Amino acid sequence: MLNRHSLDPEQRTLYGANLQPPAGYVFDTAVATTFSLDFETALAVPVSLALFAAENRDDILTHPLAMLEGAERIAGRLLVFTDAGHIQAHTRPHSRLCSLLERIIVEVAAPNGGAFHPKIWALRFKPLRADELTRIRLLVLSRNLTRDRSWDIALTLDGVVAKRPLALNRPLADLIRRLPDLATAGLPNGARNLTEELAEEVRHTDWDLPELFQSVAFAVNGLGGKQWRPEPCARLGVISPFCDDKALSMLADLAGAEKPVLIGRSDELALVPGATLARFGRVAVLDEMAATEDGEETDTTALQGLHAKAFIAELGWDTAITVGSGNATRPALLSGSNVEVFATLTGKRSRVGSVEEILGDKGFGRLTRPFVPDELVAVDTALRAAEARLDAARRDICRSSLKLRCERTQSADDGCLLWRVWLIPSAPLPLLGIGGLRAWPITRGEGHGKDALETLLLGQPVDLGAMPLIDLTRFVAFHLTDKEGEVSILFSTGLVLEGLPSERHAAILRWVIDSKDAFFRYLRLLLSELGDPFAAALAAQQGSGHGAWRMADDAPLLEEMVRAFCRGGDQLRAIERLITRLETIEPSEADPIPAEFRTLWDTFRIALEAQGSAHAE
Repeated sequence: MLNRHSLDPEQRTLYGANLQPPAGYVFDTAVATTFSLDFETALAVPVSLALFAAENRDDILTHPLAMLEGAERIAGRLLVFTDAGHIQAHTRPHSRLCSLLERIIVEVAAPNGGAFHPKIWALRFKPLRADELTRIRLLVLSRNLTRDRSWDIALTLDGVVAKRPLALNRPLADLIRRLPDLATAGLPNGARNLTEELAEEVRHTDWDLPELFQSVAFAVNGLGGKQWRPEPCARLGVISPFCDDKALSMLADLAGAEKPVLIGRSDELALVPGATLARFGRVAVLDEMAATEDGEETDTTALQGLHAKAFIAELGWDTAITVGSGNATRPALLSGSNVEVFATLTGKRSRVGSVEEILGDKGFGRLTRPFVPDELVAVDTALRAAEARLDAARRDICRSSLKLRCERTQSADDGCLLWRVWLIPSAPLPLLGIGGLRAWPITRGEGHGKDALETLLLGQPVDLGAMPLIDLTRFVAFHLTDKEGEVSILFSTGLVLEGLPSERHAAILRWVIDSKDAFFRYLRLLLSELGDPFAAALAAQQGSGHGAWRMADDAPLLEEMVRAFCRGGDQLRAIERLITRLETIEPSEADPIPAEFRTLWDTFRIALEAQGSAHAE
C-alpha cells in the first residue's frame, strides 16, 4: 500500500501473491509487459496463475508436470511482451519445456528506437457467482520478469469493469491495444483479439484506490503525445538507479526553494557532473550493510541492489507518488525513445507523508548512506564503448528479420529421424566491431553452438545442426564477443520458425509423461479444478501415484473421473486429448498408459460421445 510507509522496507509483497485471484474469483486472462525476462521465471508464471501458488520460483520448477499443465491451461489466455533481445540465456541447455513459452512470449521493439521498458500486468478475474462483476487487477512494477533480488516497488490496483469508459484509463488501454503492432517476429494465434478485449475492459475499470489516496493517474511515454514528467512542486524526491545529467537537471528545475532528494546507484551517479549533483540537497545510495537489515551474512532471499523507481512531489497540501518503469534519464523522461509506464497516486500530505517522511531516516532512507563521489574508480571509456557496440549488434540481430528453417533428415549412425535447423538472414548483417558470434538453440546448450559471424556478415544461412524433434525451438541463444575479446553478452531471442512439425508439442508431452506414475499424476492435474490450488499442488507431488489410480488423499481416481463427467465432462475431454497425443509414441518408447486404464477409458469415451450427441439434439 502506498502511504508514508509505502517505501518502508518492512512493507513487502511477493510477486506470485499479486497474481492470485480475489476470493470468489478465478483467473481468466492476462497481458504483461517487461523489459527483460528469464525462461525459468516465465515458466513458473502459468503455474501460479492456473494451478497453485508457491513461495518462490524454485519450488515451482521442481514440478515439470505442473509446468506442462500450467502452460497448457494458460495457452491463449496469457501474453508476455518483452523487449527484443533481452531474454536471458545460459550456456547450459534450457529445459525443453521452454518451447511451450512460444505461445506466450512476444518480443517487441520501441517504435522510436529506444528500449521497450514498461513493467505492468493487467489481469482479468471472472466471478464464480453470476451476479458478481468481472474484476481487473493492475500491477505497475519497477521490476522485470526475472529472479533479480534488487529492491523494487510495486503498485497493485483492483477494480470492477463498469459500464462507462473512464478517461484516466485511456493511456493504459492504448498501450495494451498497441502491443501487437510492436512485435518483431510474429504473434501467437488470437493475440490481437486478447489484447483488444482486455484493453477495452481496462478502459472501463473503476479502480479501488489505496487507503489515504484521493486520485490516480496513468501516463505512457514513447508512444507519441506529451511526455510525462513530474509537475513543478514545492519539494521533490527521486529514487532512480539509472540517471543522467540532462534528466537530473530538468528535475532539479522543477523543485521549489528546497533542493530535491536523490537516491541512486554509485556507478551511475559517478558519471553525473558534480555541478548537477550539487543542485540536490541530499544524494544517497543504498547502504549494502543496512539493506540486509542486520549487517550479517545474507541468505539467498535477501534483497540487494537498487532497481526501484519513484518520484515523490509535494504539491500544495498534497503529496503525489509516481511509480513505474521510468528512470531519471533522457530516454525515459525527455526524448520519448523509451516506452515507459507511470502511475501517480495523490493524497493529502498530512496523511500520505512528506518527501522527508517517505525518504528520510524513518522510511526508505534508513537503507541509504551519503554518496561519496570519489568512491569508485574512473569509468573505463573503452569498456563502455565495447558494451555499446555489443548492444548495437544485439539490436541488429533482433531487428534484421532473421528466421529459422527446419528440414527432416536422418542420422547417419542409426537411421533415426532428425531435423536439421538453419539460421537464415534476409540480408548481410552489419555487426560492426564484433569479433565473435556463436549461436545455438536454447535446448541444446553452448556445446552445440556454431560460429556464425562470417556467415551472417555475408548474408548466408548458418547450419545449426541436426537434432531430435523434441529439441526444436524458435528460441536461439547468441553469444557475442567484442573485437578486443574482453567483453561479451549472452542473450536469447525468438525467431520465426518455418517447417516446424505439428507433432513437436506432443513430443514434449511424451518427454515429461515418461512413466505410468507420471501419467497418473498428470491425470490428477487435469482433474483438479481451476482455482483449486490445494488439489493441484497435491497432484503435482512426486511419487503420489501409488495404487489403482488413487488420489493423494486416498480417494479413488475413478470417483474423480465420474464427478468430472457429471460436471459436464470438460476435464475428461482434456484427458482424451492427452491420450490421443500419447498414442503417437515411437515403437521404441515405453507406453506410459496402463492397459487396464485404456480399457476403463473406452467406457468413458463412449459415455462422452453419448453426452455430446445428447447436447447436440
